[in-house]
Amino acid sequence: MAIAVYALCALTSLACAVQLLRVYRAERVNILLWTALCFCGLAANNILMFIDVLLPLELTVWRKLPALAGLLLLLHGFISDSR
Repeated sequence: MAIAVYALCALTSLACAVQLLRVYRAERVNILLWTALCFCGLAANNILMFIDVLLPLELTVWRKLPALAGLLLLLHGFISDSR
């Protein structure tokens, strides 16, 4: 059951990233781009978590890096848009 939940989380975050990128292409609002990039990092995190649960690998450090990168991109977007 946990594998299905992780797979659905990965698909959901990937779908959010795709939708945000589509809206960004139409509207050209910078915060949409930064949010889409954050969701890409979160999707990569969820995909690596799915692989970590599915296979007997130790990916704890590697799966946290895309999430950290995505959140840092979102933070950079918030800071740059507030100026």
